[in-house]
Amino acid sequence: MFRNLRLHIFIFYFLTVSLFLLLLYYVLEVLAVFNPLVLGGVLFALVILSAVFISKLAIDPLEAYVKNLQALSKETLHELNLPISTIITNTQMLKKNIEDTKNLKRIDRVENACKMLQQRYNELDYLIKMQTKQKIKEKFFLDELVKERVDFIQKIYPNMEFNLSLASYELFMDKIGLAKVIDNLIDNGVKYSQSSKKIDIKIQNDMLLVQDYGIGMDEVELLSIFDNYYQINRDMQGFGIGLGMVKRFCDENGIDLIFDSSPNVGTTVKLKFKKRQE
Repeated sequence: MFRNLRLHIFIFYFLTVSLFLLLLYYVLEVLAVFNPLVLGGVLFALVILSAVFISKLAIDPLEAYVKNLQALSKETLHELNLPISTIITNTQMLKKNIEDTKNLKRIDRVENACKMLQQRYNELDYLIKMQTKQKIKEKFFLDELVKERVDFIQKIYPNMEFNLSLASYELFMDKIGLAKVIDNLIDNGVKYSQSSKKIDIKIQNDMLLVQDYGIGMDEVELLSIFDNYYQINRDMQGFGIGLGMVKRFCDENGIDLIFDSSPNVGTTVKLKFKKRQE
């Protein structure tokens, strides 16, 4: 598709420039018109006409390609939802009739894997809605969302101790986007905790706080943490894009993002919401 598109644009550009030169020659040599206003008007009209056709040649195929891709993504997501829901429902039914400990653990592993697939499904659905500019705000309680995310992350880091102090707090915003932010903050806290196995998470005074007791950062490092692909420790796994995404989300949703950190003491990340949502 793109090869043909490139060829069409080249041919059209070549013909357009040739037409410009021929028309200029005809006006100057044959008609002997030297009025700059007339020449300028003719050339301006040709430039506008050419720009319209070139933009149409370039954009229309891309627009059709993106629409087809979005339609395919939506259809694929719809087809994935049914088998995932079926597996989760049937594993829950099987657990009621199984008493053997080993088999229960196997069922739990299948169930957890399905929940992870469900998480990926929700994220893909979220990305499609973001691209199509659909409204994705909803009412929810931040404390319930934090508990849900901690339960999910606890399965990944079973040795970590998460201390929760969560006041009830209602929000009206992008729930899935905020969940991704919380996941990133907790995951970073775990990765940079080193020997410490404790993460404190609080909701108080219109703020969500995620505090670790790990390696911390100095002032120079704090200036670079939002740069894409920046990592404090190059030995850590990951791509260094999490905090950049966190900052973009906070900026777009009017959330103050505050970092308090000291080397070898730890880091506290604060999400300060403007006001309680009614």
